[in-house]
Amino acid sequence: MKFNQRLRIISLCLIMIFSVFGAVQAKDDVDIYAILKKIDTNTNFGEYDFSSVMTMVVEDLEKGIEKMVVHQFRRDREEKFLLLIQEPSVQKGQGYLLEGDNLWFYDPSSRQFAHNSLKESFQGSDVRNSDFTQWTYSSNYEVAGYEEGSLGGHKVYIVELEATSNSVTYPYIKLWITQTETPLVLMAEEYSLTKRLMRTSLFPKYATIGSFIIPQQMIFVDELVKGSKTQVILSELSISPIPDNVFTKAYIERVNR
Repeated sequence: MKFNQRLRIISLCLIMIFSVFGAVQAKDDVDIYAILKKIDTNTNFGEYDFSSVMTMVVEDLEKGIEKMVVHQFRRDREEKFLLLIQEPSVQKGQGYLLEGDNLWFYDPSSRQFAHNSLKESFQGSDVRNSDFTQWTYSSNYEVAGYEEGSLGGHKVYIVELEATSNSVTYPYIKLWITQTETPLVLMAEEYSLTKRLMRTSLFPKYATIGSFIIPQQMIFVDELVKGSKTQVILSELSISPIPDNVFTKAYIERVNR
């Protein structure tokens, strides 16, 4: 074989090798942690307060369909939130107050506060109390792996996460995140310590308020109880300042007088 011909073949082989290497590098260059950080930042209100009215529709094959209306107040910078139930009337006035690591449930019928947990179900629904706090994927999880795929016509990163803290509700999560400048979580599968699928969460609609973008419609499907799911829709979104006294036990007691 002539020298020039051999040189051309070697050159073509090198081009193919570096092309494949470049493709692998391009995939490896995706900084999933930075994407998670951006998601967390977009849903953390920082120096702003946040309030909304949440309409929750709980579906259960045995209990049927129930509706709840909850007034939500959040102050992420102090790790505080207040949830006040407005409907149904039999539960009106019940409230949940988060103060750092302490979550309190208030029952106006007994006028007593009881300690609660962020990992517990909210009023027997498929929503967990932790769903009302800011997202912390980048600080409480590490990336176990990812791949590219599609979901509902969107190009997504399918990301597997493992918890680095036992404070989270689910130790393993798989996220479907849009490959966009502003990454959005479209779906999440949440697993137990034994990696049993516990819940699937869908986020079909987002809302922009100020510089923040948060899920406005959420659907939580219980994977252990057939036919059990809860839909949450947020309205009356606001980032106006909230008086300090709103995030206190005294406030909950006062609004129930």
